[in-house]
Amino acid sequence: MAAITQWLGTGRRKTAVARVYLRHGKGAIVVNGRTIDKYFSNDTARSLVKQPLLATEMSEKFDVLIVADGGGITGQAGAARLGIARALCEFNLELRAKLKGLGYLTRDPRAHERKKYGQKGARKRFQFSKR
Repeated sequence: MAAITQWLGTGRRKTAVARVYLRHGKGAIVVNGRTIDKYFSNDTARSLVKQPLLATEMSEKFDVLIVADGGGITGQAGAARLGIARALCEFNLELRAKLKGLGYLTRDPRAHERKKYGQKGARKRFQFSKR
C-alpha cells in the first residue's frame, strides 16, 4: 500500500476550526464528506474557500479535504481559507509571499462580543427614561 502525499493546514475563525488536507488531484473540494457545493450553500462562502487556490493558480492541481467543526458557515469558510493557505505554504514556501500579501495567512481576530449585564446586548442598551 502506497502512502498518500498530503500537506496539512489548520485554520481558525471565530469559534470554527478547519483541518485542511491538500493532496495531488484534479481540483475536488470535499468538506465533511460532502462536496463544497452541497456543504456551503451560498456563493460567498464557496468563493472565500477557493481564494487561496485561485490566487496561486493551484485549483486544478490539488484535491482538498476539509474537516470543519464549530461556529457557523461564515466562520468555517474563513477557517478553511486560512487552512488552505497554510497548507499551500507547507507545499511550497515560495507561495508564502503572495498569500501573505493578499492577507490569506492572517487569522481574523474578530469574534462575538459577550452580552453585558444591565443591557439588552453587547452594545445596545434598554431605553432610558428621565421621568
